[in-house]
Amino acid sequence: MKKVAEGIWKITYETPEQFTPVSMREHKIAEEELERMGREEGKEPAVLPLSENDISFAKSARGITVTLPMKTDEDIFGFGLQLLSLNAAGRRRYIKVNSDPKMDTGESHAPVPFYISTAGYGLFVDTYRYTSFYMGTNTERGISSGKKEVNMPHKEFSESALYAFKRAKEERKVIIEIPAAEGIELYLFAGNVKEVVRRYNLFSGGGCLPPMWGLGMWYRVYGGSDENHVKRLADEFREDRLPVDVIGLEPGWHSHSYSCTYEWSYLFPNHQRMTEELKDEGYHINLWEHIFVYPAAPFYEDLLPNSGDYEVWNGLVPDFATEKAKNVFGEWHEEQFIKKGITGFKLDECDNSDFNPSNWSFPDSTVFPSGMDGEQMHSAVGMLYQNLIFQSFKNQDVRTLSQVRSSGALAAPLPFVLYSDLYGHKEFIRGMVTSSFSGLLWAPEVRDCANGTDLLRRVETIVFSPQALLNCWRIPNPPWKQVNIEKNLDNELMEDREYYTDACRRLFELRMSLLPYLYSAFVEYHEKGIPPVRAMAIDVPEDIEARNIDDQYFFGKDLLVCPLTLEDGNERMVYLPAGRWHDFFRDRVYEGGQWMKVTAEADEIPVFVRDNSLVVLAKPVLFVGEKPVFEMEIRSYGEGEAEFTLYEDDFTSFQYEKQGIGRVVVRRDREGNLTVPGHKESSQYRFLNICS
Repeated sequence: MKKVAEGIWKITYETPEQFTPVSMREHKIAEEELERMGREEGKEPAVLPLSENDISFAKSARGITVTLPMKTDEDIFGFGLQLLSLNAAGRRRYIKVNSDPKMDTGESHAPVPFYISTAGYGLFVDTYRYTSFYMGTNTERGISSGKKEVNMPHKEFSESALYAFKRAKEERKVIIEIPAAEGIELYLFAGNVKEVVRRYNLFSGGGCLPPMWGLGMWYRVYGGSDENHVKRLADEFREDRLPVDVIGLEPGWHSHSYSCTYEWSYLFPNHQRMTEELKDEGYHINLWEHIFVYPAAPFYEDLLPNSGDYEVWNGLVPDFATEKAKNVFGEWHEEQFIKKGITGFKLDECDNSDFNPSNWSFPDSTVFPSGMDGEQMHSAVGMLYQNLIFQSFKNQDVRTLSQVRSSGALAAPLPFVLYSDLYGHKEFIRGMVTSSFSGLLWAPEVRDCANGTDLLRRVETIVFSPQALLNCWRIPNPPWKQVNIEKNLDNELMEDREYYTDACRRLFELRMSLLPYLYSAFVEYHEKGIPPVRAMAIDVPEDIEARNIDDQYFFGKDLLVCPLTLEDGNERMVYLPAGRWHDFFRDRVYEGGQWMKVTAEADEIPVFVRDNSLVVLAKPVLFVGEKPVFEMEIRSYGEGEAEFTLYEDDFTSFQYEKQGIGRVVVRRDREGNLTVPGHKESSQYRFLNICS
């Protein structure tokens, strides 16, 4: 066992494969911050609860098996984006990229071979292989030999009763199967749940830092849009005073999609003028694409010898593990789009498709010029794409916040948000909780809505998420004017559209008021590895009651968000951890450490503020300009001393890497007076209610 950094160790068994997440990483370990974390006040030296002797390895024709001890009371979190359950104790997790898994197997858009145990450690298996984790599901032969109970009555005959999760009374094992590999490296992280999450994110390189505009409102337009429709919608948003920062174009912008040409279609004859006009109005443009390169693409011939030996949808699958493929693809995007004002991309259909009749997969046996096989490439391609697009933007000193359908291990430094339109609202919420354990960001996008109430409930959730996205690719008119898809396509608008437009406007403005607060959360993600949106198990790791809550989450430093769905109606049960909590919208105080029933009308969402905290809110703007100045209000909760740090840079470039990030500290003294020392030096924040 070799120490890699503060609180992190590595074990190597025989000869690992050439292609692994660590061997292909492009971001360095944040060693200084890991050391700083180890010196935080009150912290004991990081110690693993496992010794090298507790971990055993075996090799067979199937590959490698790793075995670790597991206690009966351990809870297990992680494994990347998981949409169907939170706690993996007593479950099997199969780490395979899959666009639409039907069962709770562990497959997802972004599975990660990393888990966290409440026993005080985390474990990362450095592999792209489809790895299986048996988390206390099995006992070794002979362990149960003393059990002799017979003729025990069955109290209920149902599938739910027979197959319900039952925590074992015996100590079991963690069994990890890595197929095909001849050797493997394991990384172990010490600490409670929050400490392990931080160490994993810092091991990955620290969290991403998106541009401020990327945290605003996103709207993806109708798939059949032409440039006139896009400009009409953009004008409509401004006329209706609806804040929107990003407009996303769907497949029709390509001259050929499925597979792609990466050239503008006849629907956008004046695309450059459109881009510049929208930029002048404060909009950023995000372009849909996938990696499958159509023969009519200008760089097809260059990629032909640098692609896998099978096609998808008549298109090449580039081998982004080769420098040639990365350079060809990246340089085209840099020259044709980024230099011309495009500020982001949406990578679709990169996430395998085992259960979809329109197959966008390639065989696991595919051979790539780099030496990777199809299994490894399915696991790696989302990350390889993110790295090359990130570098293309960085070459132009432009920050992006983009979208991707597949990601994986060590993704924290990359400014890409996972998305999918295949799931229900409750699963969208659960995705924000589960993704936070593994350095991933998830967008609970608004797409299909059953009615106006469903629309508002979904908008409320995206307001308190990493990316506030409405995906309206199926409808030409905004959903607040017509939620019914067929009627929307027929341009039949709702009679009560003014009510829903006003309600959405208020929610959009709420999101805009939260931008500086959320940006500060992302800076702390970048510097300290603390996820900006995170599970309760991360924030209050010792609170056993909070561990398995998958429909509440922390948003930034001090807000606890408890969304409702259409199925919930206007009430739900909420759990508040120990301490006093304040209603974010009303002057009410609650004692924590208990469950309680809350009610919220269709246009309301329950949000609670931690006692003894400061929340900074900005006066809402229609968009984040090039040199924004935010008028700030400070909300004070509780009594006594408190502080909150706002961060500022130019919010758009990478100059902060050279010049650093400015800090504006908001303080409350013992008498309740608010001060912001040095606020006059701030170029981007103006404060409305301070003493000095």
